[in-house]
Amino acid sequence: MKSKTTYSRFSDILALADEGLRPICVRLRELILAAHEGAFEIVWPRLWIASLGVGPKKMTEHYAYISVQKSHINLGFYHGAILPDPNGLLEGTGKKLRHVKIHSLEATRARALKELLRQAVSDRLKARTKRKSQAHDKTEIHAWRPGGQPHSKQPMTLAE
Repeated sequence: MKSKTTYSRFSDILALADEGLRPICVRLRELILAAHEGAFEIVWPRLWIASLGVGPKKMTEHYAYISVQKSHINLGFYHGAILPDPNGLLEGTGKKLRHVKIHSLEATRARALKELLRQAVSDRLKARTKRKSQAHDKTEIHAWRPGGQPHSKQPMTLAE
């Protein structure tokens, strides 16, 4: 059975943007990749976004997305509501998502924008480490006796 989900290349997102907005998309992607060298990228042309994170899961492992709009580019943060934003760059009122509207290439040079990206990457890396640790803590370990019998509550001796 063929999957309904198709992933594309970043160039597919660029093709959707007006010519004047394409350099902004490229620069934002460069900033994200500079903040997280091993970023996992998924491009969804039908949603007009390129999404990046620490793994493939959009809402738990991704930290940012580049979204093509008619007159600007949104740099979105999946967990932006918890990010410190002393410069007030983030917009949005959702439970988790926030975004920054980027209208010019000059706006991509803002130190505050780079700091938001750094914090978003750090947050998802910590969350991934915490989830892995919690999953490990929940793993039950069962001891089995030779011959495939479950271990009773009585300790086994070397003679068994």
